[in-house]
Parts: sequence; structure tokens; C-alpha cells
Amino acid sequence: MSGEADDWGLLKPAPAARVWGVAALVQAVSDTLAARYGTVVVKGEISGFTRAASGHGYFTLKDEWGQAGLRCAMFRRALSQVDFSPSEGQLVEARGRLSVYEARGELQMVVEGLQRAGAGALYEQFLRLKARLEAEGLFDDSRKRPIPACPRRIAVVTSLAAAALRDVVTALRRRVPHIEAIVVPCAVQGAEAPAQIVDALARVAWLDREGRARGPQGQGIDTIVLCRGGGSLEDLWSFNDERVVRAVAASPVPVICGVGHETDITLADLAADLRAPTPTAAAELVSCPQAQSLYELGALAGRMRWRVRQRLEQQAQGIDHLALRLARPAQLVGRYQQRLASLQARLDGSLRERVASARHQVAPWPARLDRAMVQRVAWMRQHQEHLGMRLAALDPQRVLERGYAWLGTADGEPVTSTMQVAAGQSLSVQMADGRLAVEVREVAREAVNRSDEGAA
Repeated sequence: MSGEADDWGLLKPAPAARVWGVAALVQAVSDTLAARYGTVVVKGEISGFTRAASGHGYFTLKDEWGQAGLRCAMFRRALSQVDFSPSEGQLVEARGRLSVYEARGELQMVVEGLQRAGAGALYEQFLRLKARLEAEGLFDDSRKRPIPACPRRIAVVTSLAAAALRDVVTALRRRVPHIEAIVVPCAVQGAEAPAQIVDALARVAWLDREGRARGPQGQGIDTIVLCRGGGSLEDLWSFNDERVVRAVAASPVPVICGVGHETDITLADLAADLRAPTPTAAAELVSCPQAQSLYELGALAGRMRWRVRQRLEQQAQGIDHLALRLARPAQLVGRYQQRLASLQARLDGSLRERVASARHQVAPWPARLDRAMVQRVAWMRQHQEHLGMRLAALDPQRVLERGYAWLGTADGEPVTSTMQVAAGQSLSVQMADGRLAVEVREVAREAVNRSDEGAA
């Protein structure tokens, strides 16, 4: 047991340590932090940013080496005043106060203000996004479309309060007062600007479809002028937003982008079909001066008049030639008669040549036909003699002359088996030189071989 010694040298007992409740200790630490540090500004990179359904935002601020992190909470009211969309990797400066989140006893910062940490961080973000979109081909020249030389209807996408709108409208009125210009308003700076620019481009696409759907009398949008005046990198950041860049690249209507001054380049400029150094330059690029158009129309009218006169002169010369030919019809008839006589002579000569050629081809055929007939008759006679010899060889009389006889009954039926004859029966025997009448005295039948019968 330890303690301090009293005047008598005796130890006094040590006071008992205070026992804190968890909530009380956490609250005390939180109060100490608030009193010790007050409002602080912390610089770091955003990591794991999430927006809850309530509208509050939660993220972690990390140092540039990623070795330390500070949990942050930003309530809806403060988050709504931020003029950019917080995202992963952004270098920011957060202003707020330190506290302890009682539910987990964790140190956190309640952020009351958030801003980008200088143009350097923005430029790094610009380069990263530019490299990624360029790899996707959004800035390729092959996908860019030509701007119509003489548009009839233009859409200007910008803010109604922007000085760029006045510059564009003034330039259009001066150069092409006959062209219809439609202003599609949107914010060009602040947190809501990217979404409004995308929505404005979508409205222009809808107006274009509706105009062209009306048929020959309808009129779509020929060109979009997307513009705003100059400013800092933060002021122009809406035109570096990925949503805006993709909307510009996907627009069905060609886009001229004139944002900032001549030295200002945004990602929307790179994705557009044509980049203008300034809003006024964009208006000049989209419009051909009225005086120049009138001069070109006058030149075209002069060329047309010259061509018409030239054509009329050629036709007049042709009429003169026809008139000369009609003035001497006898000569024309004589030429046609000569031509007919020439054609008749050519026809007669052609017929004579055709007949002579046919006769030459037919001449050898009679002799060939005679030879074929003689050969055919000789062959037929030879074939007839051969058939006669075969027929004579098959004559029954010849068989009888070789010593054979034909045996038959008294009725003339041929006898081919002993089964047809009985003893005492009269038969007729035909010889080569006459007939014999005989009587059968005995019939001797030979035994029939059974195996032969089976084979038969």
C-alpha cells in the first residue's frame, strides 16, 4: 500500500482512482478535443466517399503517402454547399472540428466546409481523366463531324446571365441575322452545372428529332454552340466533368465548343467536333457573313446567266443548221435515195453470196446419198441370204433326208412317248420320200430312273 507520509512519518492511504463511464469518458475526450483544437483545416486525399440516403457524406482523408487516415462526416447542409462533386483521389482542404463518434469511440472530423486544394490537384485530376477518355477514343479526329457551312438553325447552350451569350448573339445578329438561334439555358459553373449542361444537350437532341420528324416542312438543329466566358480552372471545371464530356461526344448534332479564353482548354473542347478559342469565335465559325453569302450568290447567279446564254446560243446554231437542211429538201431526198440504192446493192450481193455458198455446201450430198443407198441394198441382200440359209437348215424335210422319220397316230397326232401307244394300234410313219402305215405288235417300255425324275 502506497501513499504520502504524514507529519508523524506514517503513510496515508492514496485517494481512490475515478471510475469513468464509457459515455462520460468519450464525451470528456470529445470536449477536450473541441476545446484544445477548435476549428481546424486538414489537407488530404478523399478515400471511400459515400453519400447516404439521408444526404450526409462520409469519407476518409488520407495523407499523400497513405500512412495515416482521418474519418470524416459531412452533414447534408454543408455538403449541399460544395461546388464540386467529391470523388476518389481528390486533394481537398476540409474545414471543421474534431470529435469522437460515441457509438464506436473513434476519432472523427465533422466537416463544415470542403474545397479543392489548389489548381495543382485539379490539373492532376484533369490529366488523369484526359488520359482515360483519350484511351477510349473520345478525342479521336476520326469521329469528329464537319460543321455545316450554312446552318439554318443554331442552338446556343450557356447561361442566360453569361456575358458569353451576349457576345454570341451580337456576332450572330451582325453576321447572319437570317439564321434562327435558339438559346437553351443552363448553369455553367458550380456543383449543379454538369447535370444542367448534360440536360441542355439532351433537350437540343430532342428539338432536333422533333423538328426533323415534321417532314419536309420541319427543321432540325444544324449546330450546337456550347460556350461560357473565361475564368480560373475551378470556374471552368464543369466543362471537365466526365458526364459533360461524354454528352458532348454522344451528341447527335455537331458541337462547337467555345469555353474561356484562347489559352483555356477543357475536355469538352477536345470532345467537341470543333473547338473555338472564344465564344465570339464560336459564333463566327458557325456563321458565314451575310455579305460574303450575298457575294457568293451573286457570283453563282452570274455563272448561271452565262451558262444559259451559252446554251441558248448553241441551240440557235442547231436551229440554223436544221433550217439550212430544210431549205433544200431535194438534196436531202437525193442523199437518202443514194443511200437506199447502196443498201439495195449490198443486199443483192449478200443474197447471191448466200445462195452460192448454200449450193456449194449441197453439191456433194447427191453422190453421197447414192453411195449410201447402194451400200444399204447390198447389205440387205446379204442379210436376206444369210437368213435363208438359216431357215433351210431348220427345214424338217432335211431332217427326214438324214434318215429320221416322223411317227404319228392315224389321226395325225405326233407320238412322242410309248405311253401314247398300245399293242395292235395303227400308226403312220412319214419318211423322206413317202408315208408308211404300220401296226404295233408289242410295246416295250423302259424303266424310268427315279433320280432323273427328281432332277427333272
